[in-house]
Amino acid sequence: MAPPDTASTMNADRLREFVSTHRRLFVLTGAGMSTDSGIPDYRDRDGGWKGASPIQHQAFVTQLSKRRRYWARSMAGWPPVARARPNSGHLALARLGAAGQLSLLVTQNVDGLHQAAGSRNVVDLHGRLDRVICLDCGTRVSRHRVQEMLIAANSGWLHDADAMRPDGDIELGDVDYDAFNVPDCPACGGILKPDVVFFGGAVPKSRVERAWAGLARADAVLVSGSSLMVWSGFRFVREAARSGLPIMAINHGRTRADDLLTHKIDGDCGTLLDQAID
Repeated sequence: MAPPDTASTMNADRLREFVSTHRRLFVLTGAGMSTDSGIPDYRDRDGGWKGASPIQHQAFVTQLSKRRRYWARSMAGWPPVARARPNSGHLALARLGAAGQLSLLVTQNVDGLHQAAGSRNVVDLHGRLDRVICLDCGTRVSRHRVQEMLIAANSGWLHDADAMRPDGDIELGDVDYDAFNVPDCPACGGILKPDVVFFGGAVPKSRVERAWAGLARADAVLVSGSSLMVWSGFRFVREAARSGLPIMAINHGRTRADDLLTHKIDGDCGTLLDQAID
């Protein structure tokens, strides 16, 4: 096996050649893109869950107990997400976009770090964690404002934070979630929900259509930091393979699309993107 430095250089050269050969890249990013920014991913090298699976859309909408649990954990998990800053990989893709080499950047992440890095043509496939929406009247509230509301309604809330998750959820110690107060919509008193697509929820049609249009303009696909285990992202790679487009994936471990890829690099996407995109 080649020494680590040599292997890293070879992988960066492979990525550089792929990027320079294809001038209209459709880029799809996942949780592995933001781990260098301090936001952990969901899955291990085999694509399995790290810990318990995330909250389901239907459970959040229909069960007050689940909403209490989510918001209690989110109150602890939001500050580190809000403090996160773009890493070298985000900045590299922003450079690629500024050079006019992207047909579209589609992210499965909800952290907004691509835009913070300077990328402009971005589809937030699963929404944005920094926004909250009322399920009853549609009013939108900033996540920072909701954090203030959560703290005001739960001034005596004590907890021991443990492992954070990509959606700002965080593991807590042995706590009584029934004692947690969930604030209502300030406009109508309805249910507040992060403006993100929870597992089991549907991606808005307009985002999907925009992503399909970007794929139609592309001459190749680059997947960065995603195991593609979720259908919402995998479908674009499957269609690209059907259309005969070259597909490169950078990811730690296996992906759902391994048999569809034309190129694959097992490695850190942030480091490799920074090395390959000058």
